[in-house]
Amino acid sequence: KNICPIGWHVPTDTEWTALTTQLGGELVAGGKMKEIGTTWTTPNSGADNTSGFTALPGGYRYLDGRFFNIMREAFFWSSTENTSNTAWTRDLYNFAIYVDRSGSYLKSNGYSVRCLKD
Repeated sequence: KNICPIGWHVPTDTEWTALTTQLGGELVAGGKMKEIGTTWTTPNSGADNTSGFTALPGGYRYLDGRFFNIMREAFFWSSTENTSNTAWTRDLYNFAIYVDRSGSYLKSNGYSVRCLKD
């Protein structure tokens, strides 16, 4: 809540779907969104960043404070709840070119946020 500056917002699940659709669908959009280079663990499959999104592999923070999969995965929140305890996310992996849409992650975990201009 109120994580983005005035005039910006956390994308909805629908806005994330519009982005991945524009990039050719979830099966190929991940490579087009990932930063090229050594930030991602090898292999950084299909990364070409043709979208200019420049996703970085921040991993995630589990609810107990431990961090996991830094340099291998990027998880981005949407503002759309799936259930009272979960929200929709978009997930990118070093080993894949796809984007995973998931609604099973607890809101008490820590994932990256990409703010979208209003």
